[in-house]
Amino acid sequence: MAALSLPPLALGDPTLADRHLLALPAGVEPEEIEVLAASRFRNVRWEDRAASEAPTRTGMLPAVTAALGIRSVPRASARPARALRLARLSSLAGPYGIVAHDAIALGLPASTVMVWVLQAPRERGERPWPGGDRDGLKRAFPDGLPIREEERVLQWLVAAARRLGGAVRTQTGVVLTPDPDAATDLTVLTDRWLEPAVVLAVVQTVQPRAYLSVATPGSWAGPTVLAGRGSHGAVGGVSEVGGSGLRAALEEHGVADPDDRRRLMAEADAYDELVLAAPPPAEAFGVLVDLGMDGMLAVEVAACEQLPPLMEDLPWTKAGVVAYRVRWEPFEIEQIEREKPSFEHRVARSRSAPLIATLTKALHAVAGGEVADEADFLVDPTDL
Repeated sequence: MAALSLPPLALGDPTLADRHLLALPAGVEPEEIEVLAASRFRNVRWEDRAASEAPTRTGMLPAVTAALGIRSVPRASARPARALRLARLSSLAGPYGIVAHDAIALGLPASTVMVWVLQAPRERGERPWPGGDRDGLKRAFPDGLPIREEERVLQWLVAAARRLGGAVRTQTGVVLTPDPDAATDLTVLTDRWLEPAVVLAVVQTVQPRAYLSVATPGSWAGPTVLAGRGSHGAVGGVSEVGGSGLRAALEEHGVADPDDRRRLMAEADAYDELVLAAPPPAEAFGVLVDLGMDGMLAVEVAACEQLPPLMEDLPWTKAGVVAYRVRWEPFEIEQIEREKPSFEHRVARSRSAPLIATLTKALHAVAGGEVADEADFLVDPTDL
């Protein structure tokens, strides 16, 4: 979609400062925005309302920017902007055209050619706690993070910018440019259940070192002799083994008679032996691949409890869906929640991301279904 075919954004409109903006490069069609919205929100729809409800400029009106002053911009032959209803109180209007120097004046990437304007309620909570800030929202809202509907639509806005290579200018004036490479994890959603041995064999075609993640029978021999009734408060200056207060709780609420305790332990041991001899069918399992200093790859298989809204009405999802989640866990796990992770993390991620794509494609070839990314946006398997 060429920028000249879009109604221009009215940079001098005073209401623009109170809106969140989604800035996108060339080549993004409104239908793509609609699909991404329907992947996160129910009842997404285009609304018939005048484009004048969102900021535009017509005729020879001045475009005001703090950095570049006032210029007169002629009206171009433009298709009308539309409004996409996201939630009860939130809608996204656009697209509006913007030229490079105006985008730069707003702090947006110079590649920006179109802008969508989010109208949403302003709902703010407490000041952000210290810690990870992968999306940069803590940096953008230091006085109080968005909550409720504003939080949901703003998180979607950032996810859409990451997927489409764009940026988000928040109402506070902070520009967020999420790194598309940061979204590595993928999920195969299908109605087919594959047994652990089958999934392991598929993963081993890509990574021969893959192994099933299962509990080792007999690896736990019960509490230590110093835990519970066997403890006598602090041991060698260290707090009571087994947790503070465990001994007192057992003395007050536990089985006091030693013969009854031995009988209960024998019954528990017999039940454990029975389960180990004939274990129930697996309802969830995992396959792991050790990548050394690059971390771990994990394929987690379980029932999907919440589908992307876009898939809820598909006939084959009615009887239940199985999720095959292909995740990367870096060696330094805290790096994954940083807005700007370390160089070493980015190098490890660049080596792990192709493996995730290849594993996902191999699983999809066997299980079928759909592929979704971390934001629940669907991905064409041929693009992996």
